Amino acid sequence: MQINKLSLVNFRNYMQQSVDFSPEINVIVGENAQGKTNLLEAVGYLSRGQSERTRAEREMIRFGQSEARLTGEINSRERDFLVDVRLSVGKRRRIEINQVPVKRASELTGVLGTVFFCPEDLLLIREGAAARRRFMDRSLCQLRPRYAAALAEYERLYEHKTRILRDSEEHPSLRDALPEFNSRMAIAGAVLIHYRARYCARLAEHAAAAHRECSGDREQLTLRYETVKTVEDPFAEQGVIIEQLILHQRAHEQAELASRLCLSGPHKDDIAVDIGGEEARKFSSQGQTRTAALAFKLAEREIYREITGQSPVLLLDDVLSELDPKRQEFVLNRIGGGQVFITCCEEDRLGSLLAGKILRVENGGVS
Repeated sequence: MQINKLSLVNFRNYMQQSVDFSPEINVIVGENAQGKTNLLEAVGYLSRGQSERTRAEREMIRFGQSEARLTGEINSRERDFLVDVRLSVGKRRRIEINQVPVKRASELTGVLGTVFFCPEDLLLIREGAAARRRFMDRSLCQLRPRYAAALAEYERLYEHKTRILRDSEEHPSLRDALPEFNSRMAIAGAVLIHYRARYCARLAEHAAAAHRECSGDREQLTLRYETVKTVEDPFAEQGVIIEQLILHQRAHEQAELASRLCLSGPHKDDIAVDIGGEEARKFSSQGQTRTAALAFKLAEREIYREITGQSPVLLLDDVLSELDPKRQEFVLNRIGGGQVFITCCEEDRLGSLLAGKILRVENGGVS
């Protein structure tokens, strides 16, 4: 799986640019604010229909312009694909795969898979549960179309239920709709729990192995999936999980009405992380939590390979500059076996990797 060529028109700070890539390692060099990350953002967008940096499509369109276009020539599953995305101010985006319009951005995940790793991801262990849920969601949406559909449905229902709870004191009749929303949220939520539990089991295995290697076999990383307390076994049949989610909703019904907040459901899920038997978020050092975050992202790549039989494109956005030499070496020794993009300010720190392709970026231009 690889992207061979990327063409941009009015995307971020690129007026018009076409770039050919190596099927192996691509080192993108340049000073800050020149457009290195924008290239990685464009590749990631072609794989998911979402930006890693913003939800507002307007921000991806070059200042002063009303439209932007991203085109990628991709080889995947021994087939060639042409993915074309057009973004317009005030209009719906248009996505085509091999000149055929597609309705859902999730169809892009069947063409190109990516694992995006940026400095903010090194805080994954120290941050709140939302960051680790986001990690699971991004990974699973690429791997399981049913999960992506269930997540979109759950988020839509969650927003509606939250509005009902917020407005129910002034308009009590709105509460009549809550049982229907609760039932549908339990159905969608059971799908999320089904896939998250199985993903976390694989993540625990692969991340523990990577963490042991990076720590010189001195530390043990353990992960545990945490969901709604009434769900006794997240690996149970989905019908059982639905019933247990409904029980949890009923137990929190009055509290939700009083607080006007949606308190029950897998939107509060988390991954508990322990290092050496201690809760990593509270007791581990910065170096330990960074090693654990590296293990998460490398495990994400391995899980993708395991499920699809292909290596996703690995996008490393200025991560190495945030790591000490030991962890830099650990990452660089683990990135082979697929197409890789690495952004950096100084190419000499990458040593032998420069046998790949070097792309120099300056003021929205690539040479």
